[in-house]
Amino acid sequence: MKKICYLATLFLFFQCSDPEIREGFSSISVTKEVTAQTFGGSKNDVYQSVVPTLDGGYAVLGYTQSNDFDISDKTNESFDFLLMKFSSDHVLLWSKTYGGSDDDRAADLIATKDGGFALFGFSKSSDFDVDENAGAQDFWMIKTTFDGTISWEKTFGFSGADSGNSLIQTADEGFLITGVLDVTASNGQGNSKTTEKHAGGDVWVIKLNNNGDLVWSRYFGGSFTDTPFGVIETNDNNYIIAASSDSEDFNISNNKGTYDFWLFKVSSNGDLVWEQSFGGSEIDEPRGITSTNDGNFIVVGDTRSTDKDVSTNNGGADLWMIKITTEGNLLWQKTLGGSSFDVARSISKTQDGGFVISGNSRSLDEGFINKGQNDGWVLKVDNNGSLLWQQFIGGAENELLFDAVELANQHVVAVGESSSSDADIPENKGFSDGLIINIK
Repeated sequence: MKKICYLATLFLFFQCSDPEIREGFSSISVTKEVTAQTFGGSKNDVYQSVVPTLDGGYAVLGYTQSNDFDISDKTNESFDFLLMKFSSDHVLLWSKTYGGSDDDRAADLIATKDGGFALFGFSKSSDFDVDENAGAQDFWMIKTTFDGTISWEKTFGFSGADSGNSLIQTADEGFLITGVLDVTASNGQGNSKTTEKHAGGDVWVIKLNNNGDLVWSRYFGGSFTDTPFGVIETNDNNYIIAASSDSEDFNISNNKGTYDFWLFKVSSNGDLVWEQSFGGSEIDEPRGITSTNDGNFIVVGDTRSTDKDVSTNNGGADLWMIKITTEGNLLWQKTLGGSSFDVARSISKTQDGGFVISGNSRSLDEGFINKGQNDGWVLKVDNNGSLLWQQFIGGAENELLFDAVELANQHVVAVGESSSSDADIPENKGFSDGLIINIK
């Protein structure tokens, strides 16, 4: 009989109204019902990704170091992938861990067209669920059935630390995976653009077929550090990758200063079509990309700049949102933030053509509520980037959100991690617990 892991749930209901918000954002007063749930053991537990499922529920992917309390199917204290399936009314149906005897951490999850799941991140293991490892750490991808049973798993890497970040299922029912190639240990792969040595990592893009077999592999970047955070397929079956870059050579032609939003489009065969940098003279990093109903794309992240492409910055860092065409032309840009550090970590489309964004906030002014250090921040904007509502969730310690989606019933689920045991988060079992926020 299948073992079921039950979730210890903490319920909190509170209401928020939105006062006037700063530049680029209109405000509508909206009352929301918010439920906070924590899950974990005595060590570190983090949720990274959430996806709606065909039954109206959702699945959550993260990683766990724990082997007690809510984590019952692992014996050691190495990090493993953690996949959980919930019903539409937030009841945990099953929970499974995947990994080996070393450090294995998940980054991204998708629901596949056959009703199963694809999990992606990195692995340092070469035993148990992980067949092989080429070096310090490899890209690790798992394909499962609807109940979490492994159909196949694949690793890709060289002798260094190669880290997988994001994946999509493509129109041909294959997959595109992206991450960071450790250039210095890649047997010259990242240096294929030049004989010079790189100082950091390259964006590694891999196309797979439906069975996880390699179709093609490409490397993009410059001499310094280039890190992908999101990828999307375009209507012409090409791909746009959202990355951060502090390079200004090779594939990067117009760096604005330190780290930029670096967006580039590759063809279905992996050839570079175009690349564009967006930002100011300080650090600007994207964390999510999604399509819009008018055929364009919105990218979110954070900015510390106040010049060039960035019109306004209210504090240490602001959420920065840009809209681009399929040719990479900037249509508009907007910031949202208070006097401290406020960042976005994901964006996804809602059924009404708007967008839900997750992130975290440290500000306590002009409409921003903060109960400790970082609070979880969930907001919804319309197609023009205007604010419809926002919620802040936290306690005296750190709450960080990494992903949020809208379910079929129009409720929003956001996931991340929590270290608090007060205010909105009345229980913590370890160093950090997985955090699920339900908004309706």
